[in-house]
This record gives sequence, C-alpha cells and structure tokens, in this order.
Amino acid sequence: GFACEPANVLVTCGGKHAVYTAFAALCDPGDEVLCPAPYWTTYPEAITLAGGVPVIIDTDAESGFQVTIAQLDAAKTDKTKVLLFVSPDNPSGAVYPPEAVKAIGDWAVANSVWVITDEIYEHLTYGAHEFSSMPVLCPDVADQCIIVNGVAKTYAMTGWRVGWMIGPADVIKASTNFQSHATSNVTNVAQRAAIAAVSGSLDDVVMMRKAFARRAATMHQMLNAIDGVTCLEPQGAFYCYPDMTGLLGKDIRSADGTVKVANTTIELADIILEDAKVAFVPGEAFGLPGYGRFSFALGDEDLVEGIQRIADLVS
Repeated sequence: GFACEPANVLVTCGGKHAVYTAFAALCDPGDEVLCPAPYWTTYPEAITLAGGVPVIIDTDAESGFQVTIAQLDAAKTDKTKVLLFVSPDNPSGAVYPPEAVKAIGDWAVANSVWVITDEIYEHLTYGAHEFSSMPVLCPDVADQCIIVNGVAKTYAMTGWRVGWMIGPADVIKASTNFQSHATSNVTNVAQRAAIAAVSGSLDDVVMMRKAFARRAATMHQMLNAIDGVTCLEPQGAFYCYPDMTGLLGKDIRSADGTVKVANTTIELADIILEDAKVAFVPGEAFGLPGYGRFSFALGDEDLVEGIQRIADLVS
C-alpha cells in the first residue's frame, strides 16, 4: 500500500544487503541506532560496520517483545540518528498492532529520527494479527524512512539473493552509488526470477502461510508442555521464541546416564544438540539470554520429532 517511483527503489543482493546498505547510507561515525532486542544477529554488525553505534533496548515476553514509546524516549540522545523497526519480528515472531506502528512513526517524526523498517516477513502473520507498514499509517515519516524487503521469506527464494530498499530519492541515489562499488548489481537471472515472483499470484504464499500457522500451533503447544519452558504464541514470521530459564540449573540426564547442568541458554543449546541431536539458536545470539529461537519452517513430522526429543531429554 505504499506508493513509490523507480527513483525511490534500489534492488540489492538480498535483503541482508539492503539492511547493510541502508545503514551505510544513513550512519556517520558515532551515530546511534536504536535497536530493540531480541534482534536478528546481523543488525548490530551491519550498524557497527557502517560506523554507527547500536543502542540496545531490551524487551521481554511480558511486553510481547514490543518496544514502547517510553523506552524510545529513555534511549534517545543527541546522537540518535536511526530507529530500527521490525514487524513481524525475527526472532520473537511479534507483530506490532497498527496503533503502535503509527505511534512509533509519529515519535520518529517528532524527534527527527530516521526509521529503517524491515518488512521481509510482511505476508507471514497468523490469526488476527496483521502486518502494517509504518509509512502507510504515518505518511509524514516517509521522508525519513527506508523500507527493506526481499524475496527470501514470502517467496521462499532465499538463495536467489534479491532484496530491495525503498526510500527518499536522495538516499536511494547515494545507496545506488555505494552498491555500484560494492557488488555492481544483482545477477540478471535472479532479477528475472524475482520479477516473476513479485508480479505473480500470492496463492502459493497463502498455502504456505496456512502450513506455517499449523506448524506454529503445534510447536507452541509442544514447547509449553515441557516443564520449565513457556512460550508466547507466534504472531508472525516462522519462529517460536520460548523462555527456557526454567531449564537452567536443572539436572539433564543423557541416554548414557551422564548428568549435565546448563547455566546459560548457550550451554543448554550445546547439551540439546549433543544429546537430542536438535539445534536451536540460544537467546544470547539475539541480545536476550534465557530464550531460544526455534524455526517451524520445516516438515510437520520433523518438527514434532525434534520437540519431542527435547521434551524426552529434559523431562
């Protein structure tokens, strides 16, 4: 629902490249970027590589992993240049309601803060939760906002490496110049594939979303059935992000009778990988220890077996 001209768009070598290019275009050395946690692991690195300083704002399950205006006010300084906004979110699966999206956009306008909004999971929301684009709900923010997106999630085209950024023409021109010296352009065959994806029907996406919603419900139910684990219902993306602190400091007996104890979710992830042969990403990777990210972008049978292995190990 956001109207733009070709001069407002740059096609990039994947969504990740759009993220990095956006920060490179906006950040001068020492500029602060407000980065709510949990965050995708690339964000702080891209900010730092661009010369910016990540300012982490913690959220938690109680807040629905959503940052508040009060938190933004408390974190803002004279050096604040950019707010990173992600909804639906990786890794938490949180989806901000429209009124919160607009309020944050209004805050950015009032405080002259740029917004980089990552919309790559826009079509993957579940139940009553719906995606909202900030510059659509808050048109005044459009002149200080960059949208980043790509084909990886909606169209399951991760390896094709096609993303894009949408923003003011001067920012896009500068970003185009930057990209010309970094990657030249996106490969032509990948661009043709992406054109077919974005100009085609979303029927397959609807089918995929239904499958994800089913798997989300299964994983959510199974994780919450494990004593010591609590998990919010996923609202978007394709991750569960359970609180696993109830498993820390607890005896875990492996098949050979060895008793192990994890004091951090990194240690817990190692134990579960070694003894249950199931991998998850510990919350430390996303700036929020005590949690773990579980992807339900896999087959139903594998999902059930994986979570059941964990349940059997820690019970």
